[in-house]
Amino acid sequence: MSQVKKMLLGTAFVAMGLSASAFAQTAQPSAADAGQMAAPAAQTAPPPQNIVAPAPTDPLVVKRNANAQASAEYKASKKASKQELKATSKEAKAQYKEQVRNAKINKKADNQTANDELKSTEPDGPKDTGLQH
Repeated sequence: MSQVKKMLLGTAFVAMGLSASAFAQTAQPSAADAGQMAAPAAQTAPPPQNIVAPAPTDPLVVKRNANAQASAEYKASKKASKQELKATSKEAKAQYKEQVRNAKINKKADNQTANDELKSTEPDGPKDTGLQH
């Protein structure tokens, strides 16, 4: 037999075995079985068996999986760096606003000091002497 026929037969047997086990698991018990199953609660179903496929040996499949993993890592890295950039930008913006706020307060204080100094050097006399030109 050729190798292709052997593979097809093997696949067919595996598919029939899986469908038969799936049918047996989903089959409803009859009324007589239901009465027997209700009485002895100690009977338990066997634990489900996990079927694990062997690692692919096809180089194209391996390459596809490697590309998918690399893409996922890149996206995660990009997302993390974007969040980091956003955080540093937010921090820089807050620092800039604080500097502007402090500069405004300092400017206001300097203007008030200069105004007070100017008022203290002027005489208290009337500003308008009544002279007209």
